Amino acid sequence: MKVVFHEDFRMSYGQDPAAREGRIDCILDMISNDVEFVEAKPAKYDDIAKCHTTDHIKHVTELGLYKIAALAAGAAIQSANIGFEEPSFALVRPPGHHASSDFSWGYCFFNNIAIAIAKLKQEERIRRAIVLDIDHHDGDGTINILGVKGYTTILNPSETDPASYLAYVEESLSDNFDIIGVSAGFDSHKEDWGGVLATEHYREIGKIVKKASKKNGAACFAVMEGGYNQEVLGQNVMEFMHGVAEG
Repeated sequence: MKVVFHEDFRMSYGQDPAAREGRIDCILDMISNDVEFVEAKPAKYDDIAKCHTTDHIKHVTELGLYKIAALAAGAAIQSANIGFEEPSFALVRPPGHHASSDFSWGYCFFNNIAIAIAKLKQEERIRRAIVLDIDHHDGDGTINILGVKGYTTILNPSETDPASYLAYVEESLSDNFDIIGVSAGFDSHKEDWGGVLATEHYREIGKIVKKASKKNGAACFAVMEGGYNQEVLGQNVMEFMHGVAEG
């Protein structure tokens, strides 16, 4: 699997849990021998402006976070493009799914996955998209930006037991679509904030995603969101990647 990454994502750019030192390193320690890295490039201003207001972009700039947030958005765009050829994973931070068009919270600034999908739609490369958000928290920013567009189905599983969770994911990915983007948060793990999924369940989710992608002849990519227990985060990410590769 190709992983879009940049060394700047290792930096601690703030005090929130998503910016915590070592968070990216614990993932790299697990996946580095199994993946092909692609260096991330920043998103262009016009691509960010497809999803965010001028005032919001100015706010992120005033926070001193435009550069790192634009780099994360650019990595998501690259990952989506690679996804037409093979599954891809954007290993980024800051995360993005709590970033609405004119407001953000939850450690997010620009909505990485929304920017990537909106760009593909404008370029007429897709007609219909699915965003599967497996983070413990709903991707309210993604709903705000893409939910009103009419071409994206956004799935936020809320089941509290693994069997029901996996069944929901499998059943919900049965419809026709041109691309599936996974907002890949790992804080639903039983040893993280959500307390629902075991590590092996991320492999199963990866398999389901790849199976649905193949069935629909669709592109497939993922973008890193949450996940804060560094003792299990790297293993969870690796299992998801292995599942996609095996599906």
